[in-house]
Amino acid sequence: MSSANTESFKEIFKSENDIPDEYKIQEIHQRVYLLNGELVDWKGDVTEIYSPVCIRTENGLERKLLGSIPNIGPKEAMEVLEASVKAYNNGLGEWPTMSVEGRIKCMQKFVYLMIKERDLIIKLLMWEIGKTLPDSTKEFDRTVDYINQTIDALKDLDRESSRFQQAEGTIAQIRRAPLGVVLSMGPFNYPLNEIFTTLIPALIMGNTIIFKLPKHGVLAHYPLLNAFKEAFPKGTVNTLYGKGSEIITPIMESGKVNVLAFIGSSKVANGLKKLHPKVNRLRAILSLDAKNAAIVTKNANLDIAVSEIILGALSFNGQRCTALKLIFVQKDVAEEFTAKLNKAVSELKSGLPWEKDVKITPLPEANKPSYLKECIEDALSKGGKVLNENGGYNEESFVFPAVVYPVNSDMKLYHEEQFGPIIPVVPFDSIEEPIDYQVNASHGMQVSIFSEDALEVSKLIDPFVNLVSRVNINCQAQRGPDVFPFTGRKDSAEGTLSVFDALRSFSIRSLVAAKSTESNKNLLNTIVRDHDSNFLSTDYLF
Repeated sequence: MSSANTESFKEIFKSENDIPDEYKIQEIHQRVYLLNGELVDWKGDVTEIYSPVCIRTENGLERKLLGSIPNIGPKEAMEVLEASVKAYNNGLGEWPTMSVEGRIKCMQKFVYLMIKERDLIIKLLMWEIGKTLPDSTKEFDRTVDYINQTIDALKDLDRESSRFQQAEGTIAQIRRAPLGVVLSMGPFNYPLNEIFTTLIPALIMGNTIIFKLPKHGVLAHYPLLNAFKEAFPKGTVNTLYGKGSEIITPIMESGKVNVLAFIGSSKVANGLKKLHPKVNRLRAILSLDAKNAAIVTKNANLDIAVSEIILGALSFNGQRCTALKLIFVQKDVAEEFTAKLNKAVSELKSGLPWEKDVKITPLPEANKPSYLKECIEDALSKGGKVLNENGGYNEESFVFPAVVYPVNSDMKLYHEEQFGPIIPVVPFDSIEEPIDYQVNASHGMQVSIFSEDALEVSKLIDPFVNLVSRVNINCQAQRGPDVFPFTGRKDSAEGTLSVFDALRSFSIRSLVAAKSTESNKNLLNTIVRDHDSNFLSTDYLF
């Protein structure tokens, strides 16, 4: 590693004066949380929030202080739970009994208020988690699109349910009803979009929400607290801040949570589910571990493979559950492939999130650089090499991507989800080798196959569709489009998410039925005509 090249990395972090005015940010010291429709003042302990962006000072590099948040305790957590339980009121509360049209109007008001905070939220995403300006912008806009698509999907669902059905002398109307109190917990890597892909459908279906904010990206939600307060009935959404082990445990042990919506590790999810005393009453919607593999055969277009793998492995520094985290390459083309891959990695621009064309940014997790170093050292001790110049270089929160080759099954990088900028490359002879890897893996989210040979691709598709939930052909693994189902096998997921599927995941089919007699028909017609029931209705939403 040449000193000239490492010096360029040391210039990534700037002094306060060198940051453009339009990207500077004022500290936010949050002293409220949302409880039962009110922004309740907090006077207790707080947690300081630091940016992965370091500032060059006279004392050296220091993470910038962004602000602080309440660090509420078990007592306040139980008050949040009780507010959610009370608002649901065994399904009799204002929100769960509200008409679909009414809930949609509330959600539309929320979106209107959310868009007003767009610029601040985008800026906070950059500062809190190191996400680039284009990606932060995309995350906000995609989330707004997701909410609007969810509203449209609910209208479609309601239109389908607006008619009565008759069968075997019975007349019925079948609709979807809420499940109860939802505990929503999401990740730092998409602190807005990923969380809202569960929170929004759960909310619009009539459930009440306990919203546990993520460890990183928490301040990005501060501008939305008033939007939740103004758009929804009191107690519909309540927020939680603090250490999960202290505040989530008593909530789950209460048995009053009906749905766990969690995006994170399978180990944590398993622990949370075990805390619930009535596990059969708990529905879990989970998006968990992934170690998505790419398979590059000798029949691949290597330029396409490299381009897509760079996107798949290093977008947002590889901190995505859908990232490509292990690359299998056939030995016939391994030398050419790794040469092209190294060149592409070396051309990636490193810098601060708002800088033009930047691709590699600082990492939000304080312990991540040391973990990535452990993974690389483990690989080196077992026969691997870092192929690219400056691969693995670390300066405070910044780590430059490393291409590690050859990786084998004795290494951490073969099994563990690195969730960071390392590209492990595994050479293989027989196509059975990557198939065997997936058979024995504990995860099963996605795979990407790179080949131009139709017969070869066909022989890979058939086993993999039964091993993972999505097979990508000559492209990176990804979640979108949001109308497509997003799930996983084994320890990768429980339940299915998409704009369409999520509405079903957070609701249950419920029906009103009666014998098809004239008196019952007249009774039902009167209820529908007079709009006496929000459930029984033939109104058609446009």
